[in-house]
Amino acid sequence: MNVLICDDSGFARKQLARALPADWKVDLHYAANGLEGIEQVLMGHGDLIFLDLTMPEMDGYGVLETLKREGLRNKVIVVSGDIQPEAYQRVMGLGALDFIKKPAAPDTLLALLKQHGFWSAAPSGQPSATEQLPGGVIADAGVIITPEIRDVYQELANVSMGQAADLLARLLNAFVVLPIPNVNVLEVSELHMALSAAADSDTLSAVCQGFIGAGIAGEALILFHDSSFNDLAKLMNHQGTLDRTAELELLMDTANVLIGAFLRGYANQLDTPFSQGHPVVLGQHRSINELINTNKSRWRRTLAIEINYRIQDYAVQCDLLLLFTEDSIATMNNKIMHML
Repeated sequence: MNVLICDDSGFARKQLARALPADWKVDLHYAANGLEGIEQVLMGHGDLIFLDLTMPEMDGYGVLETLKREGLRNKVIVVSGDIQPEAYQRVMGLGALDFIKKPAAPDTLLALLKQHGFWSAAPSGQPSATEQLPGGVIADAGVIITPEIRDVYQELANVSMGQAADLLARLLNAFVVLPIPNVNVLEVSELHMALSAAADSDTLSAVCQGFIGAGIAGEALILFHDSSFNDLAKLMNHQGTLDRTAELELLMDTANVLIGAFLRGYANQLDTPFSQGHPVVLGQHRSINELINTNKSRWRRTLAIEINYRIQDYAVQCDLLLLFTEDSIATMNNKIMHML
């Protein structure tokens, strides 16, 4: 049987392949986005597809829609960090066989394969699925982020943002549109440009919260677009006047959900618990330039993970930035090399 793993993260593809039963007699194939996935399907390489949802070129929803439109009968198991209830309902409605969250544990995968009748042990001496993986990744464990290590950071963020989006979606009873996380090592001037690009025209309200744990430290920063408050108040069933005090309460509730859930997901994957400081309001109804100039002494060279959250069908948008100190990068790179 031909099995296709379709995910834009090379780390996630290897992680999933290693989690498959070692004695499962299958031929593994890989695709880095939905378009490549469809090409592999047309080549006959996707009897069973493990499909990510958040990908460039064509996302997982697009793959499922294409398979359904073309009458292709490939079996699809979605493996995603986006674990919102609506995401599950959408993929099942598009014909997915099942849905599991990232990262997929070996026992979960084995139970799923048995449940759907895919698993059978390979005869003695037959190469296993995991033995067909390409060779290991070699990367510098210093502060330089190689493409391979950046890919891991992006996948860690992908899983963490999905957990945060799930909590927010349940709180608002709405669907959170998730992007592909952006990961970069930035100097101070570059960070200011990134912050400006995150909110190029809107006025903002911003909250930051520090965190630290086992040689890793940084700040989580929420940039909330002020034009979002009216719809956010409706989604949260806010009663009464929407004044600055009420907006601050909505802002803090949103920040607590997104920052707390993201950091928990990120810390769990690195096996490093974080202690979180008290959230601090950096400003309300300020331009991004004002926020930067007021707080520029806080930020130095940093590893920045940027995620833009949007609520489908509502004018609600905010940016979450994780800013890790330069000293933290080497610690996290060492942990990542052990994961690789």
